[in-house]
Amino acid sequence: MTTNRGFGELSLKQKIGQLFMCGFEGTEPTKEIGNLIRDYGVGGIIYFRRNLKDAGQVRELSDRLQQISEYPLFIAIDQEGGMVVRLEEGVTVMPGGMAQGAADNEALTREAAKLSGAELREIGINMNFAPCLDVNNNPQNPVIGVRSYGEDPKRVAALGLAAIQGYKEGGVVAVAKHFPGHGDTAVDSHYALPVVPHGVDRLNEVELYPFHYAIERKADAIMTAHVVFPAFEPDSAIPATRSEPILTGLLRKQLGFEGVIVTDCLEMNAISGTIGVARGAVDAIKAGADLILVSHRVSRQTAALEAVMEAVMTGEISEARIDEAARRIWNLKQEQGLFGDELPKADRARAAEVQRELCEAAVTVVKGGERLPLPKEGKTVVIWAEPHSRTEVIEVIPQDWTLGKALSAAGYDVVEVRVGTDPTAEEAEAARKAVSTGQRAVFVSYDAAFSESQSGLISELNASCEGSFVWVASRTPYDLLIAPEAPVYLCTYENKPAMVSALAGVLSGELAVKARLPVTIGNYARAPEGD
Repeated sequence: MTTNRGFGELSLKQKIGQLFMCGFEGTEPTKEIGNLIRDYGVGGIIYFRRNLKDAGQVRELSDRLQQISEYPLFIAIDQEGGMVVRLEEGVTVMPGGMAQGAADNEALTREAAKLSGAELREIGINMNFAPCLDVNNNPQNPVIGVRSYGEDPKRVAALGLAAIQGYKEGGVVAVAKHFPGHGDTAVDSHYALPVVPHGVDRLNEVELYPFHYAIERKADAIMTAHVVFPAFEPDSAIPATRSEPILTGLLRKQLGFEGVIVTDCLEMNAISGTIGVARGAVDAIKAGADLILVSHRVSRQTAALEAVMEAVMTGEISEARIDEAARRIWNLKQEQGLFGDELPKADRARAAEVQRELCEAAVTVVKGGERLPLPKEGKTVVIWAEPHSRTEVIEVIPQDWTLGKALSAAGYDVVEVRVGTDPTAEEAEAARKAVSTGQRAVFVSYDAAFSESQSGLISELNASCEGSFVWVASRTPYDLLIAPEAPVYLCTYENKPAMVSALAGVLSGELAVKARLPVTIGNYARAPEGD
């Protein structure tokens, strides 16, 4: 039975503060974030890689932030797994959504979330912006892709629910995202305002299905998408985050969601580059959002807080709407044990086992399996493509454990050439020279479909190798569409160390292939359920 200990003590300003989650720069609490917590009663903090060094430092940071606040804080992170994680030192990085979709094991997905959640909760993080319930059915999607479990709404729903339940068992609030669905967009809402033009029937069958499934099974929190859905919102300039027909009409009334509605960050250009963060916060609360995310600039955070207070003072937002949202957040904090309940214990040894099991079950051989394992005779040339810079979502760091190192450890004579995702002329020439000296080439691509120079190099090397070319897509599986004539093609959905080790095991024949293709790639159809 939920109680509201202390809720009645909150002033209007503090209730409004409970509706906000803010970020800050640096690995220690700044004066600015302290002021937001003390003066405005801000009720949530979001961490990014800029805030985090290792598990011990994060534990201390979380404790210091909680000590500043009069009431418990939600402390959140985007720790989806795979290519979208903020912390890697001292925690177990589980595979991402599409890798888990390829493994297609609900029990392992649930256990992975539980173990990961317990590790996060142990260091003071009590909310995870995961899992993605987006159904990725657009090969050109630049922002979801491998963060999704796949293109089948029913499998996305089942695996997503398993993750939600696992995180809760691990002591962390799971925030399912991005409602009503960001999977069929070709625009990144970090930079512009995407539109999903489908009709209601299609949206119910595909995009909404995983969310409805999770809502029926009592999901605690859902994050909104800065995406326009004309089927539900007639104004083409209003994304879901600001849409009352979508948040209140569809999510609350039609689908029956009773949990916390969290906005995606209002500093993304889909909001900040249109109506602005302050106005966006007012509109989101009016539309039905409970928790407003403003991740970066203190000027925008204070402007948004002040704008909501002004809207209440003028009657644009009722105090009842503030009370409703703040009480919902307060109740979830109590249900999650933020007021002093005993925490689950982290089990890092088991977490490492589950990480390995999922990776070994995720490596997918799409074509050319009869040409594997790779023979150890002669020289194997590995071309390893890796981003050299960060993006809004993918905070890239170089991977020390590459396929070249993993194959060398397995007894292969390897020459490895590293190139960027947009290979320079010098990098491309180094790859050509190395390939000309080897018996076979293994190209590990990374989002090649979005890079003309990487695509061109792959096509060129495939043609020059005359059948001795092996291609591994280490992020988007759709890279095959560039050169579908390639003789051997595998997908790993990420290039993290555990997945690289599993890939080396498949290429060397030490591991059997267990994965199911979770999306359709040209003529290679998604594996049917139950095959």
